[in-house]
Amino acid sequence: MGGYHHGEIAVQERAGLASEAGHSQGAIGSAVPEVAVAFLAEQPHVVLGGTDERGRIWATQLTGEPGFLAVPEPHTLTIGALPPPEDPLAAVLAGAGTGPGREPVRIGMIGIEPATRRRMRMNGRAVRDGDGLRVRLDQVIANCPKYIQKRDHRPAADGEDRATRRAVDGTELSPEQQRTLRAADTFFVATASDRGDADASHRGGNPGFVQVLSPRLLRWPDYVGNAMFLTLGNLELNPAAGLFVPGWEAGASLHLTGSARTVWDEDEVAGHPGAQRLVEFEIAAVREVTAASPLRWSAPAYSRFNPPTAG
Repeated sequence: MGGYHHGEIAVQERAGLASEAGHSQGAIGSAVPEVAVAFLAEQPHVVLGGTDERGRIWATQLTGEPGFLAVPEPHTLTIGALPPPEDPLAAVLAGAGTGPGREPVRIGMIGIEPATRRRMRMNGRAVRDGDGLRVRLDQVIANCPKYIQKRDHRPAADGEDRATRRAVDGTELSPEQQRTLRAADTFFVATASDRGDADASHRGGNPGFVQVLSPRLLRWPDYVGNAMFLTLGNLELNPAAGLFVPGWEAGASLHLTGSARTVWDEDEVAGHPGAQRLVEFEIAAVREVTAASPLRWSAPAYSRFNPPTAG
């Protein structure tokens, strides 16, 4: 996928950042740079976004021992893991590209290392490869470290990893899930273009930057970034989106799917410090999975770039 699509260009122009986007385009390639090969090999997790068998977009996380992400050649990423059965993308990834009529699954990914505030986005087409995935990369994008909260990880200790994995589904947020989102400093958002090309991106801020307007409606500020507008550009063409909120302390995962829109109204944006725009997300389905991850993370050191929260 070379260059920006027309949704991204439309948002860049409306934001008055077309020139800056032109400069940022040089950071988009289709091959993994050598320095990033080593970075990916050190990671114990990767965030992934894609579309399920019902056409809903979800974001999730895959984990493994460092080395489970590998780059056998510059245009290919292998992932030595599949999601557990409770994961909302488990079925579609388990069958990716296998059997008659099964096409590769278009996914977006972000490799992120909170301890060093480094990240890299990769988008491509995945097929099942043994107990993992092989992804032919279409886009490889270096990202800036803004709004990443610094955290260190460790494996779950004895006793911490004995919880039974369990999925709970709903069509709106429970009171406890609302509290989780109001306290969140990080989430990941998956989107796709009108052609189905997927993307996964990071969003961060001080606790409270995600507003819970109702059990089915969220709002968050869109801060200054790299002017590419890959997420908002996809939403311009296709409002479907999925959110993944990591449970840093206990390994739970909160997955939301629904639709999102960009709010440009200056009066609405004015009440949110640092916001250039707002995004509103309407929830269609919720899945919370306990004991989803074997990783445990330290308390955050907040990014110095985080603006204060509204109110």
